[in-house]
Amino acid sequence: MDAASPTQYSSEQITAWLRGLVTVAWADGQFSDAEKALIDQLVTTELAPDLSTDIYEPITPEDLAKQLGTEASVGENFLRTAVMVALADGMYSTAEDQILESFCQALHLQVNALESLRHTLDGEEITQGGSAHAEKHNVDVLLPVRHWLDELEMHDPRVARFLCKLIPPQCPFERDVTLFGRKVVHIPPLCKLNPLYDQLVYLRFRALSYLADDCKEDVSKYC
Repeated sequence: MDAASPTQYSSEQITAWLRGLVTVAWADGQFSDAEKALIDQLVTTELAPDLSTDIYEPITPEDLAKQLGTEASVGENFLRTAVMVALADGMYSTAEDQILESFCQALHLQVNALESLRHTLDGEEITQGGSAHAEKHNVDVLLPVRHWLDELEMHDPRVARFLCKLIPPQCPFERDVTLFGRKVVHIPPLCKLNPLYDQLVYLRFRALSYLADDCKEDVSKYC
């Protein structure tokens, strides 16, 4: 793909994009060395090895908007990946919601899909049907979010590579964590933990197809 293509993002936009995701990841006050190492590997080997800005420095909503620019589609695509980060553990917190809302305001975007996520801010774990309360009434409160995530556009190979690395190729097996021969925690499969797992798998497939068909890249390393 031609490097000057207007559909690709600039280095400044990619830097702001990554700092925005890190800001969301830090919303709960936890960011482990393992998570930092993973992001560092993704950036230096897959995304933008020429970036000089410290991507681990949280970004303000104003700086994010300034660097991403005024094109609404760019802002929405960023917000979609930010929601993926927020829901990585199967929970949507008030802190994450406040950060995402501040990003929306700075980008002058109203994302109605985020309203459905706010129905889960009652401390309950999000289930495949939305919240536990909604599931009792057969209501999928996350349906608007599912449709909105499906609209993520593939314009830049760096973002596509990020999605292929971030989203596992298959649902990890559930496992027990033991310490001194005693089980201390049970980790369920990702597909049960994350209510939007099907959407993430679909986005990963689209990213792979974009890299293979449009960018003519060898995607075997992601399979």
